[in-house]
Amino acid sequence: MTGGTGGTGGTGGRIELDRDTVERDLMRLVLTVIELLRQLMERQALRRVDHGDLTEDQEERIGLTLMLLAKRMEELCARYDLTPEDLNLDLGPLGTLLPPPGER
Repeated sequence: MTGGTGGTGGTGGRIELDRDTVERDLMRLVLTVIELLRQLMERQALRRVDHGDLTEDQEERIGLTLMLLAKRMEELCARYDLTPEDLNLDLGPLGTLLPPPGER
């Protein structure tokens, strides 16, 4: 008697993957993590500015760095045909990973 799985027919249990889809999905995950970190850094910088913990030069450098990072994120999203909404993972009952744009 021979079993039903692992026979000679079919694909042998392999999953067919589209390289472009895998790359796009991987970039979506990576960019989501980067966007989460970017937003956390931005909030921390705003808190430090509000508390007067930074010099004027530090405030300017942080602001410039955050603007450049946001621009680079836009470029990468465009390259992989992703929108900011694509980066906001749905966590089910917990809601979304990132706050809506109006609450940032």
